[in-house]
Amino acid sequence: MKSQPGAKKPEISELSRIKDRVTFLYLEHAKLNRQDSAIVVADSKGTVFVPAAIISVLMLGPGVDVTHRAMELMGDSGMSVVWVGERGVRQYAHGRSLNHSSLLTEAQAKLVSNTQSRLAVARKMYQMRFPNEDVSKLSMQQLRGKEGARVRRVYRQQSERTNVPWSRREYNPDDFNSGTPINQALTAAHQALYGLSYSVIVALGASPALGFVHTGHDLAFVYDFADLYKADYSIPVAFSIASQYSENDDIGAHTRLAMRDAFTDGKLMIRMVADLKALLGIKTENEADIVNLWDDRLGLQKFGVQYTEYEGNDKR
Repeated sequence: MKSQPGAKKPEISELSRIKDRVTFLYLEHAKLNRQDSAIVVADSKGTVFVPAAIISVLMLGPGVDVTHRAMELMGDSGMSVVWVGERGVRQYAHGRSLNHSSLLTEAQAKLVSNTQSRLAVARKMYQMRFPNEDVSKLSMQQLRGKEGARVRRVYRQQSERTNVPWSRREYNPDDFNSGTPINQALTAAHQALYGLSYSVIVALGASPALGFVHTGHDLAFVYDFADLYKADYSIPVAFSIASQYSENDDIGAHTRLAMRDAFTDGKLMIRMVADLKALLGIKTENEADIVNLWDDRLGLQKFGVQYTEYEGNDKR
């Protein structure tokens, strides 16, 4: 078979380089194809070539046509692909990322399946938000109350900093434009943060569905993880944008650009990778692409071996 042009498929060990990528790119009303190792994006304004290996998550909005060859390149380069609504404020579907290792998923499933270990991870998450306080003895109810007070305080402080009036968080996921400028900015900022959080989670091989604080949703862990960074990223950015633009401007677009700049300047992906592994108790640098067979007595056994019939005494 004739080899196809383009970049060599990355090795699993290259996943750590996610920290060096552009965080996300949002596209709408465009046609996507492939040329060598680049995604070709064509719309009414012209054509641009986007190197696939530099993007962490690609958000595809309304009116996007994408070819099979383009999707093949995205998958091979480890790019997470998310199909979203207009201005990126709703997620409808996602494409599988590069990592084939189950190491983080198994650790996550083990932790979330036991009440004590699940509570311990949840407390870790809250401890990250209260570094100067000991929350190790607090119940989930106490932690939720403490977190609610913290978030209200953050909103109040950002309102005072930017002189943007603030009353409460309210939005209609089916009607982005019905919200006030600050609520529109918060929706767009949080969605960008969710996209980046999702990208890091799946790229490293964890499950976006197995949440420790949130539960019952296929993105429960994404909400858990993103909440760790809202006070430092999406909330301040949203208030800054709302202070600069009016409801007649494209608040969503301005917010996404500001979030992308904040992600790059703050090296958030480096922090996310370290935080995710710490929360799940993973200390290895790289997760190998290895398949084993499980055995209740002998431990992990080699995959791809033609085993002979076992004739020993089974005393189970």
